[in-house]
Amino acid sequence: MAVPQTFPLGPIHEHAGALEEPRTCSRSLAEDFLEEELRLNAELNQLQFPEPVSVIYNPVDYAREPHRSYVTQYCQGPKEVLFLGMNPGPFGMAQTGVPFGEVNIVRDWLRIGGPVLTPPQEHPKRPVLGLECPQSEVSGARFWGFFRNLCGQPQVFFRHCFVHNLCPLLFLASSGRNLTPTDLPAKPREQLLAICDAALRRQVQLLKVRLVVGVGRLAEQRARRALAGLTPEVRVEGLLHPSPRSPQANKGWEAAARERLSELGLLPLLTNECPAIP
Repeated sequence: MAVPQTFPLGPIHEHAGALEEPRTCSRSLAEDFLEEELRLNAELNQLQFPEPVSVIYNPVDYAREPHRSYVTQYCQGPKEVLFLGMNPGPFGMAQTGVPFGEVNIVRDWLRIGGPVLTPPQEHPKRPVLGLECPQSEVSGARFWGFFRNLCGQPQVFFRHCFVHNLCPLLFLASSGRNLTPTDLPAKPREQLLAICDAALRRQVQLLKVRLVVGVGRLAEQRARRALAGLTPEVRVEGLLHPSPRSPQANKGWEAAARERLSELGLLPLLTNECPAIP
């Protein structure tokens, strides 16, 4: 099954925030990042995915307006830290175009809006309703809710950090069940992840990232594999995934996340002006 067509990169306007140094070159970092995503989509578009995959959603395509708004607003300059998810969830990024993009957080805290189109092929049990989706994604609500409470304003978080997914595609079985990349057959899975790994290397170098925090074990493992041997060296660490399917996360993900970020020395970076990560 072919991945949906990618979208043409339209004009993007740089929004220089008070906490960011304006980019002086003719192209903005956001434009470069969006172009890297287009390159990734073009490469993924050549792949075929057999059963159990029935439907593929690419929210970077059909949710292009809110996704582009997310990148242009919050990826204005180099980022020291990249929080890396694996791939979109059906009630998060699949609806909003934003990684871990729980609808209420995206609309009310990140202040991102815009039309979301219908995917070329839509599963009847997983309709795309955009910012009108009534179902909250627990993982996204936990993830962004934690940083909202910690940082106060989005600009404080995005001053040094960005959030991105390794893979932009959501895979659905014929039943409507969400399939992670680990659920795919071995050959197409490795083809997919090899392309995404190469894209991550380019994206990390573009953003000048010094630390990648994989949200969940799989994202951490792929980041370690993809970024091994990069010069300058990129540090890779892990953070417990906020999924409601994780018993450990259900016992108190926010407390676990705060403890982990403290261990990594990131709390000062996320709460006040701070020169750099250790």
